[in-house]
Amino acid sequence: MHRVDTVEAIPVAYPDPNDFDTIRRTVLVKVTTDSGITGWGECIAMWPEACKAVALVIHEGLWPVVKGLDATDTDTAWTTMRRHIWWYGEGGIASMALSGVDMALWDIAGKAAGKPIHELLGGLRHEKLLANASTHVNKDGIPACVAEVESFFEAGFRSTKLGFGKKGLSNIGGDPDRDVSFVKALREALGDEAEILIDIGNGVRWDVDTAIDVANRMGEYRIGWYEEPLYVTDDAGYRKLKASTQVRIASGEREFTEAGYRRQMEFVQAVDVYGVDPARVEGITGFRRVDALCTEHGKTINAHAWSTAITTAASLHLSLASPNAEIFEYKPLPVIVQDELVAEKLWHKDGWAYPLTGPGLGIEVQEDVVERIRDR
Repeated sequence: MHRVDTVEAIPVAYPDPNDFDTIRRTVLVKVTTDSGITGWGECIAMWPEACKAVALVIHEGLWPVVKGLDATDTDTAWTTMRRHIWWYGEGGIASMALSGVDMALWDIAGKAAGKPIHELLGGLRHEKLLANASTHVNKDGIPACVAEVESFFEAGFRSTKLGFGKKGLSNIGGDPDRDVSFVKALREALGDEAEILIDIGNGVRWDVDTAIDVANRMGEYRIGWYEEPLYVTDDAGYRKLKASTQVRIASGEREFTEAGYRRQMEFVQAVDVYGVDPARVEGITGFRRVDALCTEHGKTINAHAWSTAITTAASLHLSLASPNAEIFEYKPLPVIVQDELVAEKLWHKDGWAYPLTGPGLGIEVQEDVVERIRDR
């Protein structure tokens, strides 16, 4: 048996060119067993105070309850941790803390079995997935923004997801006419075959009638989906939007629990594509539970893998083992937590995402890089 010995939460910070060199933060989790196996996980808490809170919950709340447990019995460990965090409330900091520990335990379970995590999940449901260049629109002017996206396709990507209203020089996001003009210019530049996914996101505030109008105008240029044009809790707005457009609606990356996704699917009934982040949704175990809901309700799942290579690896195993996944997102611009954090960069091949074959997550975390980006 491989019993949990130590659990360390490591807040890190790094500049990200995909987000206009904004300093982004997350918490890495390192779990070690008494037999010497190490597993890695991640909790995407983002803000400095949230990262500190997540680390505190792990060190003083979750480590004491999993210490001595069989690290390969992920179900028991997940249930034990979730019963402990019940008192904290549903979602948020507690769910992110649980996510990182659970992910690390799955890494250990795979290493102990000598199998990649997707085999522990029941095997591959896809041999490969369409590789998506997922980034923010942040260049100065429509021509420069279009040119950058063209460069992604020249580099082999077959799909792109573009966040509007983000940091940077771009004025894309918020002006409906300008935003539609950008999508029109993109379609003209990329041709008919390129997949374009639009993420309106938290930086834009539209009323529902504007969101409907933009959806239908962008729909003329065959966008693959339209993500979070309204605030995530605007249930009535999303229902009206769903009833007023043929464009697929995406949402969900701000949910933290199976219960939250179940409410969306059974009560709101307005979303076609659910963004799910294993570093926020209570880990690999939590993602699997949401994926089962997607199967039950006939929904598409999309792993929100927009952080470090640790979450990318977990998301890749989960996506390729899911019958409900269509694409896989990569950060197209080089960033330390993707290019240097692991021994071999996780990257597409000819526009496709292929399985990792090593045991556990299938990555080798470079601990000198972890120390270099540690947020002290």
